[in-house]
Amino acid sequence: MSTTTKAPRVIVVGAGIRGSMFARAVQQNPVAQLVAVCEPAPAVRERVAGSLRVPGYADVQDALASHPEATAAIIATPDFAHREAATACAAAGLDLLLEKPLATTSADAAAICDATERAGTRTYVGFENRWNDKFVEVHRQLASGRHGAMVAQIVNLNDTVFVPTEMLSWAAQSSPAWFLMPHSLDLAMWFSGARPVDVFARGVRRVLPGLGVDTWDAVTASFSMSDGSVLVLNSQWVLPTSAPSVFDFRYEAHTDAASYHIDIADTGVTRYGAERVDWLQFGVTESRGRLAGIPIAMVDDFLAAVSGADVDLPDARHGQVVTDAIEAVHQSLTSSTPVAVPTGRTSVSH
Repeated sequence: MSTTTKAPRVIVVGAGIRGSMFARAVQQNPVAQLVAVCEPAPAVRERVAGSLRVPGYADVQDALASHPEATAAIIATPDFAHREAATACAAAGLDLLLEKPLATTSADAAAICDATERAGTRTYVGFENRWNDKFVEVHRQLASGRHGAMVAQIVNLNDTVFVPTEMLSWAAQSSPAWFLMPHSLDLAMWFSGARPVDVFARGVRRVLPGLGVDTWDAVTASFSMSDGSVLVLNSQWVLPTSAPSVFDFRYEAHTDAASYHIDIADTGVTRYGAERVDWLQFGVTESRGRLAGIPIAMVDDFLAAVSGADVDLPDARHGQVVTDAIEAVHQSLTSSTPVAVPTGRTSVSH
């Protein structure tokens, strides 16, 4: 296990929407130092590195070779491209925070876990909804044991068609299950303390393939959980862009003593414009040049953890369970049969 206690010196790998935000979060953190960003797209690299006044690199190995002082990395590459950057940074002895999901194949997830465990570094996965105050309070109540045992959870987490057709250039290499369900499944495991046992999934692929994005439009997955409860996850990528928010997030958790209904997208602030109605979002805000909000708090806790603080964060093996489960969802979509979710530690050959 890494014993880093000095101020973390951080490389951010991937400088897109999320990576550039994470880089700013590191730079404004009082105990950390942003030493470099790594991004293969020249225009993006030059813009982000220039605005943050740090060196920019096209290749992660060049960044690592140029900054032997680095002690931590945040991996914000596209979901399917985590393995190479994560294993390289782990081999260099860096502690890691990876965007969710840990990986989009069980083999990649196992390789990342094995690499970080060989190196003795700390590795966490950015399931950022654990920093949302609404979910934090529900978790606190459920963990107290005073509100019953879990019976069922139902999660609707959807995006408008803007996300796979305009926001993500790599949507055809993903799906609503890979992009959205890791959030839902992580919360379900956090709330219940249980893990997925098996899953049966159904889906539709009609709209997005017709738009040139060869992936699923909608996926519904029914899990049995290790505590005897059931979990249903619904995610789609084809909501109309006229929706008041780019995402729709409604969560139900039912115990044998209570029921919780949580609506995340509707913040209670509505803007009525000339052409449409919008729900204003407050996940990330900016004041006087400083970012605040849910993913910023997540980065701050990661930096505190690698500085030696006792912070409870979802680790790589938890992330591997989530990846294994979402891979099982896709296997069930293909086979039209229930699929068991692997249990216990898995490894890959080297």
